[in-house]
Amino acid sequence: VVRALLFVDAPAATVQEFAALDPKAWLQFHGDEDAEFCASFGRPYLKALRPQSAADFGAACAAHPAAEAIILDGGGGSGEAFDWSLVPPPAGRPKPLMLAGGISPANAAAAVARTRPDWIDVPSRGRGRTGSTSRAESAPTASRAARTPPSSRRCAPPSPRRSMSRYEPDAQGFFGAHGGCYVAEPLHHAVADLGAAWDKARRDRRFLAQVDALLADYVGRPSPITHAARLSQRWGAEVYLKREDLNHTGAHKINNAIGQVELARRMGKQRIIAETGAGQHGVATATACARAGLPCVVYMGADDIERQAPNVARMRLLGAEVRPVTAGSRTLKDALNEALRDWVANVADTFYVIGSVAGPHPYPVMVRDFNAVVGRECRAQMPKAAGRQPDAVVACVGGGSNALGIFHPYLRLARVRLYGVEAGGSGKRGEHAAPLSRGARPGILHGMRTYVMQDADGQVLPTASVSAGLDYPAVGPEHAHLKDLGRVEYAAASDREALAAFDECSRYEGILPALETAHAFAYAKKLARKAMRGKVILINLSGRGDKDLDSILARRGGR
Repeated sequence: VVRALLFVDAPAATVQEFAALDPKAWLQFHGDEDAEFCASFGRPYLKALRPQSAADFGAACAAHPAAEAIILDGGGGSGEAFDWSLVPPPAGRPKPLMLAGGISPANAAAAVARTRPDWIDVPSRGRGRTGSTSRAESAPTASRAARTPPSSRRCAPPSPRRSMSRYEPDAQGFFGAHGGCYVAEPLHHAVADLGAAWDKARRDRRFLAQVDALLADYVGRPSPITHAARLSQRWGAEVYLKREDLNHTGAHKINNAIGQVELARRMGKQRIIAETGAGQHGVATATACARAGLPCVVYMGADDIERQAPNVARMRLLGAEVRPVTAGSRTLKDALNEALRDWVANVADTFYVIGSVAGPHPYPVMVRDFNAVVGRECRAQMPKAAGRQPDAVVACVGGGSNALGIFHPYLRLARVRLYGVEAGGSGKRGEHAAPLSRGARPGILHGMRTYVMQDADGQVLPTASVSAGLDYPAVGPEHAHLKDLGRVEYAAASDREALAAFDECSRYEGILPALETAHAFAYAKKLARKAMRGKVILINLSGRGDKDLDSILARRGGR
């Protein structure tokens, strides 16, 4: 009998950690792992796929020449059955075939007679030996269970097991080693209820159609793509802009706020709370609440209130109560802390609309899914706008909602390079908000495990950025996972570079970008002049810069 350790889209470090515990074990991969990744550990390995046609087995054999065998499975090591008619006949199989998924001691004989596999995987100590080759015995899914804390298991919403993907969380909200649900005891049931409600809503065609109708008729989607002709000429690449600044309220934040407020109504909640940094999420949530007739309280750092006065006025005009947060650094991190405290105190009737792909599960995936309309539109629009999909997509990253909104539909399009741009701050040591590109360590903050700017004792470090919306010491867990995978490349742009990019976009394209977005412009310019020269670059113009004029003018002495 051969022992195999089963993994589902685990980071390389996790595979190495568990493989070291059993030097003789084979490796068994049930996710989206490619051949290079699977072979990199120097162990015999088995690769699983969920067949959709009889040709899939041959294609997998060609894609994984080093695999000992290909497993046909119901999906993700979940034990689900699949259509056995898709199993190819023995003649001409280029590799051994293992049958798995839905096999039990009761039906194993019938499965063997019908499909004639080389190997068969019968769980729960069932016997399944055929031919001359032993069954590969699967260990528990090491990539998930070993890293799941008790509090996360308690918060996991009840939902059926499903196939895992490299780019989807497991049932407990983990993207690889990041994510989960680390919340205070009073919120356990609230988060579980939210997860269950979201799980039902995302499968309800009427709910999704209702949100889509609001995005079209109220928000004004789809937002257009603009060819930045003059910047293209200056930079040496073809630059296109996804115009989220043209949405109602002036940014991408309304996509998520509309969806979450509709979910709150569906759940019967009577009160909405939110946090905001630059004010765009606060404005979006206040707007959605005004339309829905729900009271809204927005927590905002006192320093951010000073530098984002126009958005504060807009929130109040829309009927929201803006509560200043004077604790800590008086910025986004502290606003989020206060919103969580409010939720704990008013959990029965209150719905917390988180504005980024951060926080406890299910918020990171829910916020991403509401914002993924941006990337889906780009996939449909770019062939007409540019004749093809972009070579690179660039977006700014604070918590990371606008970036994942445009990145997610492109993750499986391998030839498209994805760049997330953080706030590099003043450029001085420690004065930034760039946990991914400046070497932050994993930690737990705001209900999630992710990369966090922290000192040796685990205390959260202060951040610094000209942009209130990027002034955050951590990042959403899916971004942390994408960094680990190497699928997204993360960099930082300084305050000076962002302000220069703001000026350049304003003067050469007649568009005032938000200071958050200006960070993406600054890095896109570097790409255009070097790695992406002559290629097609798509920038997510996540919001407009009207809100930043007062702070920019103040920095320049009113000029």
